[in-house]
Amino acid sequence: MERVISLIKQDPLRVKALNCVYSLHLPQCYIAAGFVRNLVWDHTHQKNSPTPLNDVDVIYFDSEKTDPELSLKLEAKLHTRMPEVNWQVRNQALMHIRNDDQPYLNTLDAMRYWPEKETAVAIRQIANNQYECLSAFGFECLFANTITHNPKRQRATFEQRIASKNWLVTWPLLTIKNHSV
Repeated sequence: MERVISLIKQDPLRVKALNCVYSLHLPQCYIAAGFVRNLVWDHTHQKNSPTPLNDVDVIYFDSEKTDPELSLKLEAKLHTRMPEVNWQVRNQALMHIRNDDQPYLNTLDAMRYWPEKETAVAIRQIANNQYECLSAFGFECLFANTITHNPKRQRATFEQRIASKNWLVTWPLLTIKNHSV
């Protein structure tokens, strides 16, 4: 989605983070969730400065290297390069275990299980100053200022996330939308 890429290119922190993650050469690797979602919501709310990120979610899919400790090593490597960021690295080939789902097929398939559709967005650097976006549910809802429950997750989890993350206060134009299949 070119609109997302255009916004990313205007944010030096995000560009630097994407470059750091690109240097890891992980398979099917993206920065996801709030990294993209918050930037778009800041844009649709015409915020002058970006909302601070609690963490930066790096997702990848590698069914060959499933040592859970690898995520910690990758986080440490990223922290060395960008200590100002709270890195969270997760191999999506393992996340089905935590979520009690069937094994995921790839990164995009894993994102199809995230609690809200607007969070299931990701971006990666594919070459110098070139990026690729990924979304499990498309980008329209993200730019529409909605928060949409994913029926693959409990409604209570969805509602708890909205409350705990304070999204409706941070971005008051957001509306909660019931899922659509």
